[in-house]
Amino acid sequence: MDPVEIKVEARMHYLSKLYKEPPPLSLLDKILTDEGVQGARVAIKENNMTGRLIGHRHELVEHRIPENADVVAKAKEIAAGGADLIILDLELTDLLAVADLPEMADKVLLNIRLSDDDLRMEQCRQNLFHLPPSWAMRADALAQYLVWKKWTNWFLIAGKGTKDQQYAAAIKRSATKFGAKIVEEKEYKYEAGSRRVDSGHQQIQTQMPLLTQTRADYDVIFAADAEEAFGDYLMYRTFIPRPVVGSQGLVAVGWHRSFEQYAGTQMQNRFERAANRAMTERDYYGWLAVRVFGEAVLRTNASDAKTLKAYLLSKEFGVAGFKGQGLTFRAWDQQMRQPILISGPRALVSISPQEGFLHKYFTTDTMGFDKPETKCRFVRN
Repeated sequence: MDPVEIKVEARMHYLSKLYKEPPPLSLLDKILTDEGVQGARVAIKENNMTGRLIGHRHELVEHRIPENADVVAKAKEIAAGGADLIILDLELTDLLAVADLPEMADKVLLNIRLSDDDLRMEQCRQNLFHLPPSWAMRADALAQYLVWKKWTNWFLIAGKGTKDQQYAAAIKRSATKFGAKIVEEKEYKYEAGSRRVDSGHQQIQTQMPLLTQTRADYDVIFAADAEEAFGDYLMYRTFIPRPVVGSQGLVAVGWHRSFEQYAGTQMQNRFERAANRAMTERDYYGWLAVRVFGEAVLRTNASDAKTLKAYLLSKEFGVAGFKGQGLTFRAWDQQMRQPILISGPRALVSISPQEGFLHKYFTTDTMGFDKPETKCRFVRN
């Protein structure tokens, strides 16, 4: 067979910093230095499997810089090279610094790392799209399931970190939105100490019953421990026997290693063959970012930012993400609407939105900030 003439070339840039990762609470979870980018590497191969049949060539250019490196200088260098399509795996300060560069004003930037609600609200940017669910979406997804179960009395325990507090605020909003009640609220203030010394389990076994002792009756403990200081230690150590949900226990996530529906098993297997480990949520969004660009290039037969952005925000766009429906973007904040997995540590429990939660246009818009609620007024560079 004669080679197909290359008609469109799409170059996607992956910009990330090698931030120091905190050690996981469990030895079962290893510190990963290639989260996100491994998913992108799998997806670029998939893009080219289709592309070579129709004359499209896809390239992934990786820019993974040290934590102390100047991300703004690197971003300017990327823009000067003509990059239009950029995947950002960055923490908040770095992400906004890149998005606000004049050189980035007309690019298409995909956030694959952060769930911050502010990025979809007051801090939204006209050049920035968001793939992971926001904290509000995650809290609403869990809230819908808990309300469906009639577990509507919640004991909220939040960590001291910034992401913990963001998730806690989203949980409070969800309680009001869906008619649940936060009957008790506490902040985790213990110093972590050394949990892996011989007596570490005794320290935890003493702390957790004290932390969870209250006169209020509750159905679940809702943990807001996004920075992983204590949440895993709540299970089986609470003062009274109650389920743990939130950042640990029963979680709301975009992807989970146990997910196997809608051909998810095949996705998991492909990734494991390529990366020699399980696919994490950030890996999934790295994969999805490349697939978003690939789908837009396929349908428009173009690779420039102006054409692709218009298509991403159009009614025609939809990308398959192994969730049983096409995934699309909300025009008002450029957040990807999507079903959210409700999963235990080892198995899927449910998928939100739950039955009975209705919306005029998309049931997935029952999770997170809907158009009438948005505070997004796009900040232009």
